[in-house]
Amino acid sequence: MSIIAAAAAAASQAPDDGTRDRIRLDSIAIRDFRNLERVDLELPPEGAVVVGDNGHGKSNLLEAIYYLQILRSIRDTRDQDLTRFDTAGFHIAAHAHTPEARDLSVGFDRNTKRKKVLRDGTEIRRLSDALGALPSVMFSPRDLELVSGSPTERRRYLDLVLALTDRKYLQALQKYRANLARRNAALRNAARRGSADNEQQVAVWEPAMAEHGSVLIEARAKWVRESAPEFSNLVQRMGEKGDARIRYVSPFADSEARHDVLLAAFEEKRALDLRRGMTHVGPHRDDVELTLGGRDLRLFGSAGQQRSAAIALRLLEAATLRDHAGAEPMLLLDDPFAELDIRRAGKILVMLEERGLGQTILVVPREADIPPGLMRLDRLQIRDGAVSAWLRKGISKGTAN
Repeated sequence: MSIIAAAAAAASQAPDDGTRDRIRLDSIAIRDFRNLERVDLELPPEGAVVVGDNGHGKSNLLEAIYYLQILRSIRDTRDQDLTRFDTAGFHIAAHAHTPEARDLSVGFDRNTKRKKVLRDGTEIRRLSDALGALPSVMFSPRDLELVSGSPTERRRYLDLVLALTDRKYLQALQKYRANLARRNAALRNAARRGSADNEQQVAVWEPAMAEHGSVLIEARAKWVRESAPEFSNLVQRMGEKGDARIRYVSPFADSEARHDVLLAAFEEKRALDLRRGMTHVGPHRDDVELTLGGRDLRLFGSAGQQRSAAIALRLLEAATLRDHAGAEPMLLLDDPFAELDIRRAGKILVMLEERGLGQTILVVPREADIPPGLMRLDRLQIRDGAVSAWLRKGISKGTAN
């Protein structure tokens, strides 16, 4: 039996008696989001496959669903640029189980640039209180940048995983970023004005940065340390040779007096920062090192090895969300197997089935691209931003307008 066939067999034998808690999206209504003018979907508990040519809105559909989780574009697009051309704004509304029943909605007004979030009909005044409303994880070929890209990609990954599952971390992250922005502004202002009070204008922000920065470093180091054994196990199970390791790289990670050491580092680097107009030390400069067989995957890993490591990171993210929510998060799969060889794809499908799939939304360009392990899912079709039921008899029972 081939690996892919094994995945299909595992899928057919996986229990689905309704007793496993899963985050579930029952219905979603999307208006004027990217090229999605009007989409109304009712989704089965197991999920669905959306089939459509590239450029017709498959990724936009997943992005709209994921917007309910992070309240911004996963592609770092501004909200005004998410709004369909020549319209006043966009709106996304959903009925979901998270795992309790919830009505969720978010709207953006292009003219006022104001975002409004409702939960069960009540407006959430602080957007940070609405983060994580629909626990979900998105897999896509773009995830390769988590391994091959700059340290910014890996810091963003850590910040998102921890901010969605740790309120203390989210608050510290917001405060650290705010004080970092003020210190950098003071550095630039000092460079322009050449004031004798330069150092004091900069130093005033450093105690708060040390306080909140030490929270970030401690939480990041703890998550990476606790995740390291499972990261190694996941990469090995995907068939990669060698010991896979993940390590948080920070000059402050191992210090017990983290706050004091960080505060001293700000002071030590202040003269350099004044000359160059930016803050050169702190958690905003840290990285996550990923290695296989002792070699840096970013520099020396093959494309296949890098993709295995990136998928392992997403699986760790899913496990963290599951532990926090007490239920399996949704899986949003943006054709993630397109650039994987059949061996790796098959092993990943088996692993997903063994851990227990949450509701899964898979988008692919062709029906032939659906992995055997997900063939049981109902099908939908997307064309020019419009989603319709799959017309082949006996395939789909879902509805879409």
